[in-house]
Amino acid sequence: MSTLVISIPPRPRLRAGAPAPAAAPAEFDYVLSGDGLQLGRSGRAAPALLPKAEQVVAVLAAADVGWHRITCPKAPAARLAAALAGVLEDAVLDEPGLLHFALAPGAKGGETAWVAATDRAWLASEIALLESGGLRVDRVVPSAWPDAPALGHFHEVEAGTGRAAGLALTWAHPEGVATWPLQGGLARALLPQPLPADARFTALPSVAAPAERWLGAVVRVITPAEHALQAARSLWNLRQFTLAPRHRGLDVVGNLLRRLRSPAWRPARWGLAALLLVQLAGLNLAAWQQRSTLEAKRAEMTTLLQAAHPQVRVVLDAPLQMQRETDALRAAAGRAGDADLEAALEAAASAWPEGEPVQTLAYQGGRLTLAVPDWDEARIDGFRQALATAGWSVEAADGNLTLRRDGGAEPRT
Repeated sequence: MSTLVISIPPRPRLRAGAPAPAAAPAEFDYVLSGDGLQLGRSGRAAPALLPKAEQVVAVLAAADVGWHRITCPKAPAARLAAALAGVLEDAVLDEPGLLHFALAPGAKGGETAWVAATDRAWLASEIALLESGGLRVDRVVPSAWPDAPALGHFHEVEAGTGRAAGLALTWAHPEGVATWPLQGGLARALLPQPLPADARFTALPSVAAPAERWLGAVVRVITPAEHALQAARSLWNLRQFTLAPRHRGLDVVGNLLRRLRSPAWRPARWGLAALLLVQLAGLNLAAWQQRSTLEAKRAEMTTLLQAAHPQVRVVLDAPLQMQRETDALRAAAGRAGDADLEAALEAAASAWPEGEPVQTLAYQGGRLTLAVPDWDEARIDGFRQALATAGWSVEAADGNLTLRRDGGAEPRT
């Protein structure tokens, strides 16, 4: 899945003797990866000119995100943001209402979890600026987060008006994230000694040499593009609560489709395609077997018809032609059929009340109609029930009873 990683510049801050922060930059550093793992092209462009990708991830500078470890409140999703603000009210320097909070992936109520905090208005404006260029920011991730093993990253930070950029160390470890300037002794005093055995250190190319002199050890040189792409693989997503993307249901479906199209899911796609082909082949085989069985039964019916009635030369509908030929033989022998008047009279006589006269009758289309103007509902129901067991149905309307065979059998012609 192609991924566009955009680095959001550090949030402007007021410093003593410094002018007011400038407006948001018109251009952003980016890196484009074809699979989210390997570096592609990188550069700097305005939001409208940024390349298109299946997934867009924005990366925040380490100093723009604060970290707090709390017991996650048990609150409904609609009230969780307010609950977090209440829990962190005494732990943050700014007003909780001005901050945006995001829970760690997989955090559950009642369990200890990390919470990321950043300026809400600033982050919302950065997202809006990016999306004004036609992008959809799927995730916002920090460039460093509490994790093990510990990771130290050397980079540059702004030092103020008229001063060169300074060297800083961002130290991310299981107990939190901190960024210290290397000028003075603060960073050396706060960095744990001895260092954890599994600690790793990286540095941007521009600060690699002074970083190694300060640390007294070799560090791995990593470009800004590699650092941003590495951060984009984080499981964190700060787009939560009021900053969550709109149309979340459609986004979930879109993200799922993009993930399924990624190279990592290629074996699953091939497996699914093979399964569909097997199912299709199985359905075709079952349909072929059903057609073969049906053709065999039709052939048997045709053979039976021609054996019983050799005069039939052309067979179009074996069951219908068999019935017609049988009815013709029955009529020639003088025997009444199920749809003839005799059968209907015999059925009516079997259930007719003794001594009850028949005033008028009519027979048409396999239906026998008898006039019974004086019958009440009880007598009609008794007559109907008596004939129902013999396969006849009785309809009563306007003082008449109409008998017909169940299934609507019509006289054969």
